[in-house]
Amino acid sequence: MNPLNLHPHHVSRRHFFKDCGVGLGKIALAGLLTDRWGNSLSASPLAGTPAATAKSPHFPGRAKRVIHLFMGGAPSQLELFDFKPELAKLEGRPLPPSVIGGQRYAFIRPDAAVLGPRFKFARHGQSGTEISEVLPHLGKIVDDICLIRSVRTDQFNHAPAQIFFNTGFSQPGRPSLGSWVIYGLGSESQNLPAFVVMSTGGGLSGGAALWSSGFLPTVHTGVRLRNQGPPILNVDNPAGIDTRLQRDTLDLVADLNQKRLGTVGDPEIATRIASYEMAFRLQTSAPELMDLRGESPETLKMYGCDPAKPSFARACLLARRMIERGVRFVNLYHEGWDAHSDVVGNVRSNAAITDQASAALVLDLKQRGLLDDTLVIWGGEFGRTPMVESNPALGRSQGRDHHPQAYSVWMAGGGIRAGMSHGATDDLGFHVVENPVHVHDLQATILHCLGFDHEKLTFHNAGRDFRLTDVHGQVVRNILA
Repeated sequence: MNPLNLHPHHVSRRHFFKDCGVGLGKIALAGLLTDRWGNSLSASPLAGTPAATAKSPHFPGRAKRVIHLFMGGAPSQLELFDFKPELAKLEGRPLPPSVIGGQRYAFIRPDAAVLGPRFKFARHGQSGTEISEVLPHLGKIVDDICLIRSVRTDQFNHAPAQIFFNTGFSQPGRPSLGSWVIYGLGSESQNLPAFVVMSTGGGLSGGAALWSSGFLPTVHTGVRLRNQGPPILNVDNPAGIDTRLQRDTLDLVADLNQKRLGTVGDPEIATRIASYEMAFRLQTSAPELMDLRGESPETLKMYGCDPAKPSFARACLLARRMIERGVRFVNLYHEGWDAHSDVVGNVRSNAAITDQASAALVLDLKQRGLLDDTLVIWGGEFGRTPMVESNPALGRSQGRDHHPQAYSVWMAGGGIRAGMSHGATDDLGFHVVENPVHVHDLQATILHCLGFDHEKLTFHNAGRDFRLTDVHGQVVRNILA
């Protein structure tokens, strides 16, 4: 395991694991038992506690941490970011066959009628970025974001496309973006996981594969925090168990696990030790993190957050609090954008839920001096068709089907140029015609902002070196600050 791809070619596996008496498990545990300055924690009252161990990237990156606002279900770019008045002129008629080519769809015929944009658009800020009327709060911060209108993906259905965006592959089993970042950069937090996951809205088609560590050691897996009640279930002590008894129990279990680790060298045992100790710390740190009573009324109002109620706004505010406390990567999933029917109602409803808090997060980070080294990403797994979806048998009307050829994502902070738009689609919003950005290109760019060459951040598995972008991807240099 080496994020800088420096493999020990002259050391045999047998020598590494047996003859030297050193294995991956002991190496992993050594990292978990040192603080950020490399000092041993073995003499600590919390002996064996996994503390922060930051690592150096390939080169100095502008971003030190990431907040990824993933809009599950695929928002309609035609109602939010990519205004196409030509569609209004063609509404009710099919697109020319030359535009569609051989594209097939799950729920509509290729000759389905065109559906024009359903909302008004206006230009905002000094950049003049054009966005929808349903995003009034984003309109106030357009000069702080980079809007990419030319994103494309290889995947057509929700689960494969969500997994593809988050892991670089369409099937479960590969490490997620957050896991790669933690593998490369390590942790800065003494008391919270390096990689935290939250979700609002409905269930996610891609499931836990979206934040899995795949074939990386499981210590790099995202830790999911609940948006209401106890942040993590089964962390609090049961009745009759005080802190001293718990500490003694954990020390005994850790001693047994370390003996087993020394015998078999399995790095998953080191992960188990780390998990027990992180759970111990979370008993104090997680409730403090989730307690918003210390936030000012002005901040709560800016986010539109009721501290007592679970919401996307509350999750965004928690994301800011997490990165202040050293969390390296926060995934915030909001499911619900799958507008096969009533695209107007779907977009209006989800924009009302997410717009204010998303904009407030960027503004809050900027006001606190955190935006320059925090990368914020907003977008879904693919786009929506210029054609209408109407299926009486399924009770659907005035919706849009899945569209992998073109959609929009915005990014802010952490080395991204502010106040610009990148890429363009044709007059019908069907194909990218200027500066195409593949999902692998976005992934390569995100890693670049963090200081990594995406071709060198690798992990050897099953006989070859794997990376997030596999064998694809180019850094989108035009959007870099």
